[in-house]
Amino acid sequence: MKRFLTLVFFAALGLSSCKTTNLFVDKEAGNAVADLDSIFLPEGNYEYHIRKDDKITVSIWGEDDLSVGSTYGIYNSNEVYGKWLMVDALGNIEIPKIGSVKVENMTTGQLKQALEIRFGEWIKNPVVDIKILNREITVLGEVRDPQVINVDKERNTLLEMITRCKGLENYANAKNIKVMRQVGEDVFVANIDLTENGDYLRKNINLYPGDVVVVPSKKNKEFDRRVSIIIPFATAITAAAILFGAL
Repeated sequence: MKRFLTLVFFAALGLSSCKTTNLFVDKEAGNAVADLDSIFLPEGNYEYHIRKDDKITVSIWGEDDLSVGSTYGIYNSNEVYGKWLMVDALGNIEIPKIGSVKVENMTTGQLKQALEIRFGEWIKNPVVDIKILNREITVLGEVRDPQVINVDKERNTLLEMITRCKGLENYANAKNIKVMRQVGEDVFVANIDLTENGDYLRKNINLYPGDVVVVPSKKNKEFDRRVSIIIPFATAITAAAILFGAL
């Protein structure tokens, strides 16, 4: 009997001594929330700029032959049907009847204006619409439905994206939510504490396409998980010890 109980003790001790490190909690963020927001908002304005590998649709009203993924046609072509123009490694797209056009770092408004001028050479008052199909914000970690979220708006808030992921899990560490933003070769990281009272507008930071949100877990998650393993394991061995002793 004592031998079995000793086995239970050391088994429980071994399981409880395992240690995991939550890198997203332990690692300090290098930027304040205000600094992160100022990266894209030096003058209070933000517009998405086209990047390499973006998927773009070009729609010209009444000109289905010239459109790629037209939003004006009977059949609303989109990414599901594979009708888009891919921005290549040089930052260009190939547009029917126009040819190669440099689009990298242009806003959708700038590209629309440029194409209206080009198509206006043989189409009277062309109506052009530009859409970028892969403008995405990624939410990872302790949310109920982690996902890559396709966004159409220029501005999307942190709480809005968490809501679209069906909210935080029970073990979410809302004190150390990380927002990562890449600009060129640099990655900026800010820590958001949603548990702190006050200043909710500052904490509900604006998110933009390409941002990554990581919701880490609380440190007691691993402890609770190990306890849930230890208790049934210990109960089973204790029951076996009692049965063995009775025999």
